[in-house]
Amino acid sequence: MPELPEVETIRRQLAPHLEGRELSEVEIRDYRWTLPAPPELIAAELTGATVRRLGRLGKYLIWELDRDRHLLVHLRMTGSLLLDPVEESAHTRARFALSDGHLLTYVDPRRFGTAHLMLSTAARDRYLQARLGAEPFTTEFTPQYLREQSRGRTAPVKSFLLDQRRIAGVGNIYADEALHRAGVHPLRQAGSLTLAQWSALKEAIEAALAAGIDAKGASIDDFRHVDGARGTFQDSFLVHTRAGDPCPTCGNVIRKLVVGGRGTYVCERCQPRPRARRPR
Repeated sequence: MPELPEVETIRRQLAPHLEGRELSEVEIRDYRWTLPAPPELIAAELTGATVRRLGRLGKYLIWELDRDRHLLVHLRMTGSLLLDPVEESAHTRARFALSDGHLLTYVDPRRFGTAHLMLSTAARDRYLQARLGAEPFTTEFTPQYLREQSRGRTAPVKSFLLDQRRIAGVGNIYADEALHRAGVHPLRQAGSLTLAQWSALKEAIEAALAAGIDAKGASIDDFRHVDGARGTFQDSFLVHTRAGDPCPTCGNVIRKLVVGGRGTYVCERCQPRPRARRPR
């Protein structure tokens, strides 16, 4: 699934082409993309709209339109936004003809992506605030915030990092990379981390995300840039997808675990496994 760096990459690439442009023609081919709203209604509302600004929060792309309208696009697992594709994919779910002659298509083989149109800034903010916690790189994202959010939680810290209601934008790739950078085992109970460990993890999360942004995202499966090119962060992974390889930090063999149903990669020398608690 595209995470914060991948969605930010798409935002930066699309913004010069979308901002200030009119959506002269909109076709939504997949009714599931706009559920529960009918696609015909959303297409009619978007046709003729001008994109004032292309923003992002967490994994959401936010199309700020005229008349205080906002289209919130989530790519989910396999969604891509492609500008002027050479060939149109059989998995094209929506098409946007722009006023300058360019064509933007939304392609999604597994059809998990979503688009929701909000008819006011207040409605947009309510929708996002109900789903997203603090985002890295913001003043709200502090070690104290993380410690408070995790207080009393016995779930693994890896699962905590993936909870978008706590941290906006972090997914499987960057959770693994951040936990390794901070020396924290993914099975540690989130509520057991000290403030010093949360401080190290906060810095590690932002360092991993920044590296991903610099590399224009990671392309393991479906993620593509708007021109169809691949990101390169997968070439710099420390542990993610590297089971059986030597740890670049200490040389120990990297292991693959399953944490919260997600494939998880860890060096158990750099990230010591938590001790089992003795029954009282």
